[in-house]
Amino acid sequence: MLPDSLPQLLSVYRDGLLSDTVPFWMEHAVDQEYGGYFNALDRDGTVLQTDKAVWIQARFAWLLATLYSTVEPRPEWLELARQGIDFLNAHCFDSDGRMFFSVTREGKPLRKRRYLFSECFAVIALAAYGVAAQDPDAKQQALELFRLVLHYHATPGLLEPKTMAETRQSKSLVMPAILIGTAQELRKAVDDPITAQVIDHSLAEIERDFLKPEFRCTMETVGLQGELIDTFEGRMVCPGHGAETAWFILEEAQQRQRNERLMWLGATILDWSLERGWDEEFGGLYYYRDARGLPAAEYWHDMKFWWPHNEAIIATLLAWQLTGDPKYARWHQTVHDWAHAHFPDPVYGEWYGYLHRDGSLSTRLKGNMWKGPFHLPRMQWYCWQRLEEVVREGQTAWNSPKPGYHMPES
Repeated sequence: MLPDSLPQLLSVYRDGLLSDTVPFWMEHAVDQEYGGYFNALDRDGTVLQTDKAVWIQARFAWLLATLYSTVEPRPEWLELARQGIDFLNAHCFDSDGRMFFSVTREGKPLRKRRYLFSECFAVIALAAYGVAAQDPDAKQQALELFRLVLHYHATPGLLEPKTMAETRQSKSLVMPAILIGTAQELRKAVDDPITAQVIDHSLAEIERDFLKPEFRCTMETVGLQGELIDTFEGRMVCPGHGAETAWFILEEAQQRQRNERLMWLGATILDWSLERGWDEEFGGLYYYRDARGLPAAEYWHDMKFWWPHNEAIIATLLAWQLTGDPKYARWHQTVHDWAHAHFPDPVYGEWYGYLHRDGSLSTRLKGNMWKGPFHLPRMQWYCWQRLEEVVREGQTAWNSPKPGYHMPES
């Protein structure tokens, strides 16, 4: 990646976001009759079902509010964000304060899961909307909901366990990772020590319990004390989650004046995720790997999903920005080029979500209960913003390690 290409790369992210991804969802996903957003979309934006994923209501509201605050105060963005917030508050909370996972078009509850993902994404949506609309009530609601998430997460027995607790107990990487990302977004809206406390605790937990140098990977699931569970699920490695976790940590390193320890931690997780996750034959990131190098059990283990590539694009760009290590420039170009050669739809816009291992199309879906206006536009927005910083700071050398940075072993 050469310095001369930075303006072109910046425009790819900016124009992809503002001229392709956001218009696609604004045109096809907004439910003008019942509020909220549709998420099950065909290639051309045709609505395939009207049931609504709660976390996608929150994710789109977060995106729109964030764009309003950081890009341009377009009234339509704020109004559509408000529509999502109103739908969440009117229909998506259960009587215990927790949230449903999916509801009907009208907002009647369909499913409630034992995970806290709906709540975490609602926190960031409320926080971002509170900033955009200068709404102190939304900010306070975000903080209170975050405290509820922490209460459920930290109190044994409040959430149904995945396995019989008397036989086997485990914990997942996704919770400390999502708590970091959630606290970082909440911190933009409220000044409360709980955000730093949660981030510090989660960082320590990830490094202590989920990093496995003996396998050169970050585990997806471990025992309560970080012990290896030698089963298919216990040996599972998800390179996409590794890359996402890595950039959350690198973002925190940046917020803490390029904290060297966090830079090392994020870079190490990223290195291992790319090392284990990249398909040397066909290119792209595998969905699952086995920590011992054994066969992975999930039938989609070798498919190429959109979101791991989005997360790896962010992580490699941020790793280069912070460290100046040229390997991250090379990795960024590699992942960026493969993803942009395979996922975008040149006819109807946006990205496909699901490819076979060789990069051929698996399904023409643009949206379902998991894929919505989040990972792709977040990547485009975040990389655009980071490259704007690079241009402003005059950093044009992609191959100059920053002073004080000690490159982790590769």
